[in-house]
Amino acid sequence: MEELAAERKYPINSGVNNLFGCNNFCSYCIVPYVRGRERSRAPEDILEEIRRLAADGVKEVMLLGQNVNSYGKSLPEPVTFAELLRRVEKINDIERIRFMTSHPKDLSDELIQVMRDSKKICRHLHLPLQSGSSRILKSMNRKYDKEQYLELATKIRREIPDISLTTDIIVGFPGETEEDFEETMDVVRKVRYDSAFTFLYSPRTGTPAAAREDQVPPEVAKPRFDRLLREVQQIAAERCGRDLGTVQTALVEEIDSHDPSLVTGRLSNNLMVHFPGDARLIGHLVPVRLTEAHGFYYMGQPEF
Repeated sequence: MEELAAERKYPINSGVNNLFGCNNFCSYCIVPYVRGRERSRAPEDILEEIRRLAADGVKEVMLLGQNVNSYGKSLPEPVTFAELLRRVEKINDIERIRFMTSHPKDLSDELIQVMRDSKKICRHLHLPLQSGSSRILKSMNRKYDKEQYLELATKIRREIPDISLTTDIIVGFPGETEEDFEETMDVVRKVRYDSAFTFLYSPRTGTPAAAREDQVPPEVAKPRFDRLLREVQQIAAERCGRDLGTVQTALVEEIDSHDPSLVTGRLSNNLMVHFPGDARLIGHLVPVRLTEAHGFYYMGQPEF
């Protein structure tokens, strides 16, 4: 059995590695060169680690991997990631399950169905886009195009209407034109992400992209980045407000860092809510009415 140190920011939740390395070789990424090829942990080792965490008071686990969707392919007896999630869900005292990161090319219909039908898997999916231009995606070696990504996002939203979709986007990848950038903006407007991690392309020594001669100058890339950020923030604020007035379940993580009369809880969709309470609520699932939306978090009132 592999003995691994669990990643724990709070006593009630923990990260659990389910695979290491990466086989994708995106042209901008150094990970496969420094971490090696994908290596999946045995499912029983993962499950035993989670059982120990549950016995230690952990309520929420996050399964971690560079591409969690390809879990199990390297095992002597292959197990899909969706099947692993089914087994994790059966562990007593684990209340919530999260995972990241998902690669769009490997996200299966089986996984969507497991998420849809689960009582424990959170309504949040991080689905990196990187670029909305099919030409740039091919250059990045992402192995999907714009239309395939949009079709996948549509399918996910159709099957899980209350899902929160988040993403990663790179601006200024070598060879990116204004037309390519507008393709990215088009995807952002169509998918309407709940939030996005946006990055200005930065060359990584040893990667194919870093050796290209058609690097986008900062004076071109930065204004594009600023435009994207404004669009993402506006959409995210609108998405955040959709649950205003409803009662949602929050897993309380800590005393609020700005106001000790409040506690901070995380909703299933990964947004935070701050509401009146004390340390006795930490680690508990609390129904909270969302009374104010502030773009990336809520204020609320507990409904015991």
